Amino acid sequence: MTTMESLIGLVNRIQQACTKLGDYGGSDSNNTFSSLWEALPSVAVVGGQSSGKSSVLESIVGRDFLPRGSGIVTRRPLVLQLHKIEDGEKEYAEFLHRPGRKITDFAMVRQEIQDETDRITGKTKQISPIPIHLSIYSPNVVNLTLIDLPGLTKVAVEGQSESIVEDIENMVRSFIDKPNCIILAISPANQDIATSDAIKISREVDPSGERTFGVLTKLDLMDKGTNALDVLEGRSYRLQHPWVGVVNRSQADINKNTDMIVARRKEVEYFETSPDYGHLASKMGSEYLAKLLSQHLESVIRARIPSITSLINKSIEELESEMDHLGRPIAVDAGAQLYTILELCRKFERVFKEHLDGGRPGGDRIYNVFDNQLPAALRKLPIDKHLSLQNVKRVVSEADGYQPHLIAPEQGYRRLIEGTLSYFRGPAEASVDAVHFVLKELVRKSIGETEELRRFPTLQAELAAATTEALERFRDESKKTTIRLVDMEASYLTVDFFRRLPQEMEKAGNPAQPTNPSNRGNSDQPTNPSNRAGINDDRYGEGHFRRIGSNVSSYIGMVSETLRVTIPKAVVYCQVREAKQSLLNFFYTQIGKKEAKQLSDILDEDPTVMERRQQCFKRLELYKAARDEIDSVSWVR
Repeated sequence: MTTMESLIGLVNRIQQACTKLGDYGGSDSNNTFSSLWEALPSVAVVGGQSSGKSSVLESIVGRDFLPRGSGIVTRRPLVLQLHKIEDGEKEYAEFLHRPGRKITDFAMVRQEIQDETDRITGKTKQISPIPIHLSIYSPNVVNLTLIDLPGLTKVAVEGQSESIVEDIENMVRSFIDKPNCIILAISPANQDIATSDAIKISREVDPSGERTFGVLTKLDLMDKGTNALDVLEGRSYRLQHPWVGVVNRSQADINKNTDMIVARRKEVEYFETSPDYGHLASKMGSEYLAKLLSQHLESVIRARIPSITSLINKSIEELESEMDHLGRPIAVDAGAQLYTILELCRKFERVFKEHLDGGRPGGDRIYNVFDNQLPAALRKLPIDKHLSLQNVKRVVSEADGYQPHLIAPEQGYRRLIEGTLSYFRGPAEASVDAVHFVLKELVRKSIGETEELRRFPTLQAELAAATTEALERFRDESKKTTIRLVDMEASYLTVDFFRRLPQEMEKAGNPAQPTNPSNRGNSDQPTNPSNRAGINDDRYGEGHFRRIGSNVSSYIGMVSETLRVTIPKAVVYCQVREAKQSLLNFFYTQIGKKEAKQLSDILDEDPTVMERRQQCFKRLELYKAARDEIDSVSWVR
């Protein structure tokens, strides 16, 4: 195989592989990787209806395989990839939409093109930009990628939309606008070249003519005494590449099913024996056209090898990065699957701990519970209402029963303190619930932020359930502990606080305590014991009850400060610390007991992720093979 065949065959194989991956760069393609297809040169066949486009393609292929008829026949782009095989090998065709089905009867190829066109457009005269992809393997072809486009028209006929003229032109432009597209402009010789639809649109997208090859058809159908030498020799309309004339099979030849090889020989004979074109015979005909295109393709490919290689390398880097993001395929071995699950869980735990410890946002919300929400809740407790004068009187009186207290109403003090402390249960439980909510949110965020978990929705659900169950256990234990803290304060009062009260009152004086009139002027008379205790003889006076309420309030204030410190300690110890240390301990125990089938079910990936990985893997293999092939042939001269 020559260097030219190697290069063009390489491009053909890359384009074919891109096509199989849905990466064909057609007018309806918005694939992320379609730029590679577009970077590779191809040949688009452009011409008006009945200009002989299909006949030119068949002559190049050497097979009668395209639908024929009047009016618009080509209603969808046909991406035709020709692959040269060794002499003696059997030629065949294969459609992308029917992979693996090798068709050796080219009449069936024609029918399949018709059926596939009708499948999208219906049995109408409408068009579609969705390409049909056909590969032909034959020893009688050169390596080429040709795109047959619907014929340009000037008016809409019955059964077509009013916009058909514009629709076809826009479709053709979407292909030939690409800078790597070589334009094969087909014009019939029996019409004035100035009216050629193909030349008109080619000049608009390629004004310099660098990408345009002019082809004149129907030379044998010109009026007697006329010829197309002015066009073929570049006098009527000059292109940078030479014009090529071709003679296709006549309708009689088609009706008689004249073999394409025979038709090629007749074409050669026509030019060799023609008095008008004999001097150009070596540069005329469909075989010469195919070779000319191949030679030009080789030069274009060589010029674009650096940019193609650069694009391939960039695509490989992007694909490898995405493969790392998607993760590698899962092993089928149970031990490897268990290891994978444990590794994924550890990655989740690392993310979760980062949220708690400050590496990621969220842990500060727990501190906000202790620094703002808990103090605010304690300040809102109805302590003043509970220690109102009326309620203090009621509680103390009920505590005394039928026997009023003798010195200090100890039972009344205890009931007032216990009743007040019962209000602290609410803020304690609310702190536990608030931290529980924050931990649940951080778990949810951590599962979502652990990229490796995204491909395993079942494992995500299992982790969510296991962490929720664990956090609920931690919450229940935390509530028990914080309620115990409140109950402990109520079950054993700080005695020293109350023992200091009479001494502090004596030091500060007791203006609310009147002097017993019978003691006035008699300093030797002993003081009333109750007065020494700081208690007024009028045990049920308002001053007495206010003093009791004030003493209880002071004690509750001291306890409140204590609980404000100890409740966060208990919550952190029972919930945050446990979540950091043993959030998944029970899950690990359970996962170790599962059978291989259960482990496989847990690692059941999202089908879209599996499909995306498979696509990326295939593209990666394609691009690496393309890079290797380019390296192997690009320096050969």
